[in-house]
Amino acid sequence: MSADSRTPRFATQAIHAGAAPDPATGARVQPIYFTNGFVFDSTEQAADIFAMRRTGFSYSRGSNPTVAALERRVAALEGAKAAIAVSSGQSAVLLVLMTLMKSGDAYVASPRLFGGSLGLMRRLDGRYDLKPQFAKGLTPEDFEAAITPETRAIVCESIVNPCATVMDLEGIAAVARRHGLPLVVDNTLASPALIRPIAYGADIVVHSTSKFLGGSGQTIGGVICDAGSFDWTKSGHYNLITEPWPDYDGLVITERFPEIAFGVACRLFGLRDLGPGLSPMNAFLTLTGIETLPLRMERHCANARAVAAYLKDHPKVAWVSYPGLPGQPGEALAARYVPQGPGSIFTFALKGGEPAALKFITSLELVSHLVNIGEIKSLAIHPATTTHRQLAADERAAACVGPETVRLSIGLETVEDIIADIEQALARLD
Repeated sequence: MSADSRTPRFATQAIHAGAAPDPATGARVQPIYFTNGFVFDSTEQAADIFAMRRTGFSYSRGSNPTVAALERRVAALEGAKAAIAVSSGQSAVLLVLMTLMKSGDAYVASPRLFGGSLGLMRRLDGRYDLKPQFAKGLTPEDFEAAITPETRAIVCESIVNPCATVMDLEGIAAVARRHGLPLVVDNTLASPALIRPIAYGADIVVHSTSKFLGGSGQTIGGVICDAGSFDWTKSGHYNLITEPWPDYDGLVITERFPEIAFGVACRLFGLRDLGPGLSPMNAFLTLTGIETLPLRMERHCANARAVAAYLKDHPKVAWVSYPGLPGQPGEALAARYVPQGPGSIFTFALKGGEPAALKFITSLELVSHLVNIGEIKSLAIHPATTTHRQLAADERAAACVGPETVRLSIGLETVEDIIADIEQALARLD
């Protein structure tokens, strides 16, 4: 048997990675460790754990056995060396930016991002002088043109929320490597079932686990994955990662933890200092959700393609943004990176403008009017007045979230029932 054949495939890892039968009780399901602290064997062990001379559990804000199982599973699915689970996807983005940069530093960001990410970036710019340099477009050349001497990272999404554009990750990663910059990819809309950004050159991957990883809309969480691929020592810009920490006896993270330096820095600064730890119950629910991720993503993609095709041909619909359909912009990139389909979140515009968009949403009966995405239930929202309301009108138009636009998150219901609900909502429009 070859080594490759002994390596578990994706679906097997989604069920088994990171967890094992409990050695104390034999419980097959990962236990939920509801405890704030953990008893130390000795004062020496306690001191060593707090000084990072030894690994172990001390206080659940920084690490917890249930949360650690989730971290191991997501790291395995993404092909990362380490993962850090946090309280939300927004926390994950915040910790990545604040760990990488200090005041005065900049980063190149995609001009199309989740509205919450854009809002956070602008707030960090105004209050803490962490400067986003937005690329003019979505091509690798656009990202390269935005790089300056102050740039410390490149940030994009694998599949853009909410217009479903698939990014050229390999091309953007090549730009990042040429300039000695880490590439940060938000993989929330794809999940590792569709895209594994590290395989295309990403150095850091973030998720809102509240979406496809959890799947049922029950719990909030986030994960940061460290590929272990970036050489932080080549530059003097990443001081939290490469310089001594006086409060840890002069610990230099790249020396003691060379393969997971960024992950360790995120844990020390992000969880021990800032504190957005993940609840063990949320970790448990996410672990359970991930077990069915491969099956769910197949159904999500198939349903979304069918719904998008129906909308594309409807006389009351102006356009559909879903590159999984023939002839759509970005079709070639979608075929290259996500042959299974570009996820289940996309936008479409109604010829009747904003009044039609709002009436369509309120006329839906099966599809819920709800702001989340990536759930097993189908969802709809009006981005221009909710998730992307902070954007200027021209920015909303460029992101395919103008006033006439509806965002759909297609769930796992029987697709004929989803289409029937959309059909009756469209029939109510003038």
